[in-house]
Amino acid sequence: MLSERQLNHVHSGPRFMHSSTPSPALSRRSEALKGSVRVPGDKSISHRAFMFGGLASGETRITGLLEGEDVLRTGDAMKAMGAKIARDGNEWVVQGTGNGCLLQPEAPLDFGNAGTGVRLTMGLVGTYDMETRFIGDASLSRRPMGRVLNPLREMGVQVVAAEESDRLPITLRGPQRAAPISYRVPMPSAQVKSAVLIAALNTPGITTVIEPVMTRDHTEKMLTGFGASLEVETDGEGVRHIRIEGEPKLTGQVIDVPGDPSSAGFPLVAALIVPGSDVVIENALMNPTRTGLILTLQEMGASIEIMNARKAGGEDVADLRVRHSDLKGVTVPADRAPSMIDEYPVLAMAAAFAEGETVMEGLEELRVKESDRLSAVADGLKANGVDCTEGESTLSVRGVPGGKGLGGGTVATHLDHRIAMSFLVLGLATEKPVTIDDSAMIATSFPEFMDLMTGLGAQIEKEAAE
Repeated sequence: MLSERQLNHVHSGPRFMHSSTPSPALSRRSEALKGSVRVPGDKSISHRAFMFGGLASGETRITGLLEGEDVLRTGDAMKAMGAKIARDGNEWVVQGTGNGCLLQPEAPLDFGNAGTGVRLTMGLVGTYDMETRFIGDASLSRRPMGRVLNPLREMGVQVVAAEESDRLPITLRGPQRAAPISYRVPMPSAQVKSAVLIAALNTPGITTVIEPVMTRDHTEKMLTGFGASLEVETDGEGVRHIRIEGEPKLTGQVIDVPGDPSSAGFPLVAALIVPGSDVVIENALMNPTRTGLILTLQEMGASIEIMNARKAGGEDVADLRVRHSDLKGVTVPADRAPSMIDEYPVLAMAAAFAEGETVMEGLEELRVKESDRLSAVADGLKANGVDCTEGESTLSVRGVPGGKGLGGGTVATHLDHRIAMSFLVLGLATEKPVTIDDSAMIATSFPEFMDLMTGLGAQIEKEAAE
């Protein structure tokens, strides 16, 4: 159920993401985890459901939406530009403006900590003949936006104001008529690809995105579902050419958002490392561009049974039965990174209990997430006695089966929700407890995390701030 505070968020505009007072938390070695859980809706699909529903003509009804701070910020932005968004029981009902009919917002769009929301919305509004200002919290304001702004500039978008190196706050001014482009994505990034495809919605002609390495394809699937004319061709070398026809009519849809595979990673890894555990994770998204973590864990010897595989809203979903397993180290190739970029922190926790060495390659993208995730993971592991080596774009973890001697440290989370949740998972199987310096930001992506994990038997508790 949505809290009164979250309802206020959507009804009365932006709120601060969380209080500036840190909320430390601690996890300790737990008995076997048991039970069935349903993780919150997929974050990527939830952002796009609000965005495309807010843009389409007519009504969009959404069930299973992730009701975290990040997604609600996207909802706030769409409301500020003319969409109507309200909650009706367990559904969200969106009345869209019609494609091409967004209004200039009267105030800056405050995205809090939402990197996906801000980058995709820059694409959405950049090609409108209006001025829009984007702001965010301290963490988001450190994150580079140039990768999205560069193709938008080619389409005629002016960056009127920005901090050094294209960081927030940023003000965009759109052209009277945007120009279609052919853009080759320089590094695998679903956000950059999506920003260009979304910018094309208000651009005449054919816009083409060339993607050498496939990334999550929710934008392509969902835009097609809303009525956009979009085609994907893959050449003999595996390079994808995505062409979208500008200025389509988009029509409201009914969307059931499947469970977020990134959020599923936390109870999944916890069940693998806590002896005796047997957990079922229901309604997990199994889109092939998002299942790198499951594939990697299975290579490590994880017992993950895929049950009741089915289709929901054009996406593959299934239930996962996960049992405690003896894991062994593997090398995770760089070309797998796009399908699990958000799951490396929790994979590193599994690697801490695996026999031998786990080597993760191609992690440069982790340097520009909510924090420098690569350094944050390595520092947190070392603080808890885990032997690891951080490279420029690699992480090697040498595990201790059973967790003997591990734990006892405090982890600096750097306002990063995935760092916070990953290290709380680590502490469930280490010999000594693991403390994180702040858990407040977990609400951005997984507000139910604490209740869901403790409901399975996890020993996690909030600590009083000093």
